Amino acid sequence: MTWSEMQPLLSQGTIDTLYMVLWSTVVSIIGGLPLGILLVLTDKGGLLQNVAVNKVIGVIVNIGRSLPFIILLIALIPFTTLVVGTFIGPSAMIVPLAIGAIPFFARLVETAIREVDHGLVEAVQSMGGGVPTVVFKVLLPQSLPSLISGVTTTVIVLVGYSAMAGAVGGEGLGSKAVTYGYQRFETEFMLVTVVVLIALVTVVQLIGDGAIRLLARRGRTAS
Repeated sequence: MTWSEMQPLLSQGTIDTLYMVLWSTVVSIIGGLPLGILLVLTDKGGLLQNVAVNKVIGVIVNIGRSLPFIILLIALIPFTTLVVGTFIGPSAMIVPLAIGAIPFFARLVETAIREVDHGLVEAVQSMGGGVPTVVFKVLLPQSLPSLISGVTTTVIVLVGYSAMAGAVGGEGLGSKAVTYGYQRFETEFMLVTVVVLIALVTVVQLIGDGAIRLLARRGRTAS
């Protein structure tokens, strides 16, 4: 396969992969952030201590994290079809990608928030701050660098998930690699696809690291 034949396939595959990863990341953040916060707030000694709720959320998150993505992808075909109308194509793959990433990101959020100095929480409470104030004025701002790192890690995981999704009609670079690289024995195309995936992951990591360094510089300037 010549480069002129590879280029349109790689371009379309990259666009589909970015589309799936972008929207599944957005949904993962929307779903995982509140779950992670609740895991901390409802834990023993938390601001909204509720052991029963904490255990239920913890079990759901653990089950979601323990399932191999390829199995989750197949198991969610009926639900994906119900939501999107089909289980094939980039839009359909957003559903299993997001559901697979939400519990993963929730645990990263929990870890990030637990690192916040509890003294700051107590200080805000002593001034009459309620739970929303503590969450939005202390927990989220103070854990922002760790949260950005968590988002970066989640995006990288989703890039890998999206490649697996290609094996089940998800399009993207994974689908192109299977169809043209593996099934047609185009080893060069397979290698180029791998290089593109590595480049995507590298760019995502660089962006995440840059955002964290920018926050650190702003923090030093403010202090």
